[in-house]
Amino acid sequence: MKVIGLTGSIGMGKSTTASMFREAGIPVYDADAAVHDLYDEGGAAVGPVGEAFPGVVKDGRIDREELRQRVLGKPEELKRLNAIVHPLVGQDRIGFFEGARQAGADMVVLDVPLLFETGGHANVHAVVVVSAPPEMQRERVLARPGMTPDRLDAILEQQMADAEKRARAHYVVDTGRGLDAARKQVAAIIADLRTNQE
Repeated sequence: MKVIGLTGSIGMGKSTTASMFREAGIPVYDADAAVHDLYDEGGAAVGPVGEAFPGVVKDGRIDREELRQRVLGKPEELKRLNAIVHPLVGQDRIGFFEGARQAGADMVVLDVPLLFETGGHANVHAVVVVSAPPEMQRERVLARPGMTPDRLDAILEQQMADAEKRARAHYVVDTGRGLDAARKQVAAIIADLRTNQE
């Protein structure tokens, strides 16, 4: 079973591209969704994160905005948070792999925003980077509720530059040319991966 890493900076259209892989019948593991579940009421991260960052648990779940304020621009605090959350996500991912194998999947996609930044690219067969022109990226992100130029810049500082991600990718999906073009690129990537089965 081939493992495909799907990544891309904020506002590049990664979630939309992930859904295109899903539509094509490829199981997709969404790391962000897994973290949402871990942070939600009853989630495995609520206790340990609440202990490490007092005051971030509200109504039995982690207040993501409060937690973000505590770690943004603080590498040591972010490292402490990741040391708690990454192993929990890893456990969740093992269950996903087992389910995909049992279903007879020939490939799966791991949708991981910080794939390169966390070294996760070393554990996949191929990396797909989702990209778009920078002006389109800014326009998309700044249209989100509560987003400001300063906040966007702080997020981008934590992410590898798009040009470097593209240079390190096996495949690039350009979402700047519309959904139909992106869907065709995804279909071509799947076909190529199936042709080049190891």
